[in-house]
Amino acid sequence: MKNVMKFFVFVLVAGSWSVPAFGQCENWMKSPQKDALEEAHVLYRQFIKTEEYDKAFDYWKKAYEGAPAADGQRSTHYADGRKIYLHKFKNTTDAAQKKEYANMVLKLFDQQAQCYPNEKALAMGLKAYEMFYTLNSTYPDNKKVCQEAVEAGGNNTSYVVFQPYASIAVWEYQNKQMDAAEARNIVNKLNEIADFNIANNAKYADSYQQAKDAMNGTFAQIEGEIFDCAYFKGKLEPDYRAHPDDTEVLKYIYNKLVQQGCPEDDPFVAELKSRYEKIVTEENAAKMAAYYAENPGDHGITLFKEGKYSEALQKFDAGIDKEKAGAKDKEKLANYYFYMASIEFRQLNRYSAAREHARTAANYKPGWGQPYMLIGDMYASTSNSCGSDAFEASLAVLAAVDKYAYAKSIDSDVAGEASNKIGRYSAYYPAKEEAFMRKVNEGDSMTVPCWIGETVRVRLK
Repeated sequence: MKNVMKFFVFVLVAGSWSVPAFGQCENWMKSPQKDALEEAHVLYRQFIKTEEYDKAFDYWKKAYEGAPAADGQRSTHYADGRKIYLHKFKNTTDAAQKKEYANMVLKLFDQQAQCYPNEKALAMGLKAYEMFYTLNSTYPDNKKVCQEAVEAGGNNTSYVVFQPYASIAVWEYQNKQMDAAEARNIVNKLNEIADFNIANNAKYADSYQQAKDAMNGTFAQIEGEIFDCAYFKGKLEPDYRAHPDDTEVLKYIYNKLVQQGCPEDDPFVAELKSRYEKIVTEENAAKMAAYYAENPGDHGITLFKEGKYSEALQKFDAGIDKEKAGAKDKEKLANYYFYMASIEFRQLNRYSAAREHARTAANYKPGWGQPYMLIGDMYASTSNSCGSDAFEASLAVLAAVDKYAYAKSIDSDVAGEASNKIGRYSAYYPAKEEAFMRKVNEGDSMTVPCWIGETVRVRLK
């Protein structure tokens, strides 16, 4: 007997969940209280229009409890009841009351969907929206309602579902609660609905477009992980074809497809690459031309490295004039003078001019050894032609070594190179026999002949 009673109770409970409660769908058309319910309806509606929800509540409650479905032709009592309870929800800090009000809002959505089946898609869409933005519902519950809205609405799904559904899907995927296949299905389905309405729903096409753009901005966070090259080609090629002369669109699409692993021999990718490289080359050339127009000295450095020495000298002159007239950047001036000295020495054999410019470079950048290394090289390379004999030529070597030694003393960066050259050229110091014949002693001061004209202290080998 006890088991039979348990079964009977189970049937009643199960039935209460599976069979619609007709009371929640009743209307006032056949109610003995029809006039009073209609009056309550009219009165609360006036307060709803002026957003006086607290004043509307008692009248709404009477109308709703007596006729939840109003006159059977409109779902006003459910929608207005939600406005009232959302107002209550937002204006209380009591957690228990918030929960009670939130539950009532959700209940009114469900009742509307059950009593007005043709409004189910809209009701579930709005329910998903309020759950996400207002009621702070859990993502699993919210996601379930988003799914119901899409299943019920198909292409008639409200655009208000898009952003909540997208945000939940992205969060679940990133937190390993949704796999790539499910995420792809959601992206594809919502975009399909959006595109249908953009093309066919004249009244709300703009709203669907805005919602689609916002939704896809959210999906962009995971798009690269859940879709392959083919998806991005299908998505981006129409944009490229629609804006063939927009270089920014071209760059974005090409880089995106490469990033997504599209092969370079793909016809579309190859087309993009060809145009991309041409445009980038042209843009870089234009940028460099503009830069060099403002920085002729830096242009001179480029020409120097290309072996265009005469042109480089002209640019260095222009760069020096520009710096002296403007910012007077000593680092730049030092570099420009040094490059000029290098060209004049190594390419044009203008030794005096080269030395002068090397000294100027050193003055602009104290503690820099390279100009003195360059002067040392000038002296060493011209030593054989300096003076009338080997002894006088060896004096030029001493001048060169002095420059290397000084460079080493002020700049550790050149110390290694300077030591090597000092060691190499010490073999060419003046010979003792020659010095003896000329009555020259070690430590004497002598002037180097020829263009060098430096005074050196004699060291003998």
